[in-house]
Amino acid sequence: MSWWFGVALWKRVLGALVLGVIIGTVLTQLMGGAEAAAVLEAWVKPVGDLFIRLIRMLIVPLILTTLIAGVVALGEPARLGTIGLKTILLYLATTFFANVIGIIYGLIFRPGDGADLGGADAIPVDTSAAPSLVDRLMAIVPMNPIAALADGDVLAIIFFAILIGVGILLAGRSGKLVGDFFTQASEVVLRVTHIVMEVAPFGVFALVAYTTAAQGIDALLSIAALIGTVYLGLLTHAILVYGGIIRFVLNLPLMNFFRGMLDAIAVAFSTASSSATLPVTIANANENLGVKKSVAGSVLPLGATINMDGTALYLGVLALFTAQAFGYELTFANYVLIAITAAAVSVGAAGIPSASLFLLATVLSTFGVPAEQIAIIVGFILPVDRIMDMARTALNVTGDATVATTVAKWEGELDEERFRWPADVPFEPKAEPPAVAEADRD
Repeated sequence: MSWWFGVALWKRVLGALVLGVIIGTVLTQLMGGAEAAAVLEAWVKPVGDLFIRLIRMLIVPLILTTLIAGVVALGEPARLGTIGLKTILLYLATTFFANVIGIIYGLIFRPGDGADLGGADAIPVDTSAAPSLVDRLMAIVPMNPIAALADGDVLAIIFFAILIGVGILLAGRSGKLVGDFFTQASEVVLRVTHIVMEVAPFGVFALVAYTTAAQGIDALLSIAALIGTVYLGLLTHAILVYGGIIRFVLNLPLMNFFRGMLDAIAVAFSTASSSATLPVTIANANENLGVKKSVAGSVLPLGATINMDGTALYLGVLALFTAQAFGYELTFANYVLIAITAAAVSVGAAGIPSASLFLLATVLSTFGVPAEQIAIIVGFILPVDRIMDMARTALNVTGDATVATTVAKWEGELDEERFRWPADVPFEPKAEPPAVAEADRD
């Protein structure tokens, strides 16, 4: 088995993803979609479900220990304010560009023209129980921190962990022992993450193979224009916005960034859950990109909760798809309202599969789409939404890493030597980097 562990993890994960698509497609052609999905669900998908359970197991301990250790590593509570402000402003800025790209691509490619909605089963969407902005803000402060930890309430855990970290700093020498405990505990949890990630190739293969068979080629072809528009928009956002920040704002090698985050991107794509991917995102950012724990432990958990660029872009495309499918004539004011609303509802959207689809009703209400038509749109898209959700989640995770790298660079918390180190060479601090082939240079 030494040959297996000798291959870089990101290559194993990427190979498993491609193999999953191939196997799912072949079985669908040989057995039929429903039968292939049933076989894979019974015999293969449990491996993927186990992998998801393993990484979800790490979310709470990783956020708690890494964030407290990160605050302690800052040395002074005042630095939290600058990091937090830069983080939120960057997340809002990238979301704005995602909105613009989504609307522009919806106008250029017009995926809703000629869409046949006649065969869609209407699925009513109930938005009456959606919490208000005040309720969302109040929920950040946990009445019972233990319950928040047990429920996996990410924002509440972040708030509690920051307070504990600040308390340790204010306690001075008296808090040193507690600070050392959480610092060492974060190292232990990261090592456990490494163990779990060895299961990633098998989990990714299982999830992607099942998803490919369950969606079916015919279902994908029926909505190919919308899927193509969404994927192209997400790819454009990743290259122009995230790539532009890394290469031109930070002056860092772009290929090193994407290669360093490949494990997290592949896991995000297969699980369609940014929350479930969080342990892998933190490990990749810290160990491959050199983002120190003081930033990775605070910026990335926050991003997994509030940074939903993929969702904002997707909702913009869906709004134009709906308008085109039902013949609505939109004005410039409508486009502005769609952009603002898509950005607002995407912030804090649940980091679980297909959650953003049910936010669509709020966006469509900006130009008066009735509940009956909203139900038809949701029913039309829901069967294949997972395919688009996988790509949205991969973009969200990439955006989280981009913002974390940017904040770390600006705050002097980025190990550039590690960032620039070749991917397949063991990292040796203070050593001269090996020669890099011309094709790998940025």
